[in-house]
Amino acid sequence: MSGDFKIYTKTGDDGTTGLVGGSRVKKYDLRLESYGTVDELNACIGVIRSFDIDPAVKDLLLKIQHKLFNIGSRLASDEKGQEYTAQLIVKNEDIEVLEKAIDSYHETLPELRNFILPGGELSAAQCHMARTICRRAERRIVEFSEQTPVQSELIKYINRLSDYLFVLARKLAHDKGIDETTWQY
Repeated sequence: MSGDFKIYTKTGDDGTTGLVGGSRVKKYDLRLESYGTVDELNACIGVIRSFDIDPAVKDLLLKIQHKLFNIGSRLASDEKGQEYTAQLIVKNEDIEVLEKAIDSYHETLPELRNFILPGGELSAAQCHMARTICRRAERRIVEFSEQTPVQSELIKYINRLSDYLFVLARKLAHDKGIDETTWQY
């Protein structure tokens, strides 16, 4: 690392942050809530990848992390910045990758007859944490999309990702022989 590079810029000390494209917004801006929650989700998925799980799942989770970084970049781009991040769009094929994984995992799982409580095995519990963060990211992005255009496939991807994380939690528990705890009302 160069001696000239510093991780701190001090430009945010006034309560604002810079967007891709150069404009500045308050740190509580809904745009920041949107991409900040995506960043939180990405970190949570990184924790899942640290567990001793199927290497193919780890590979897919890494691809998802890259996609989430792209999504965060798109959400962090002002009008001028959109030209810099234009190639980072979410494609229907990205959504299909998640759907195929969901279908594949689902084939090996017992039929779901009740709501399940998060927990059981640590990697599965972490998937449930990621799923809830993903749902919050979706809520923030949908709200943000009411004031600023957001690619519809991006919203679909985040929605499908929460479904993927739910099924992945079930798969990881099943792979480790852990019974799911069903909700008792």
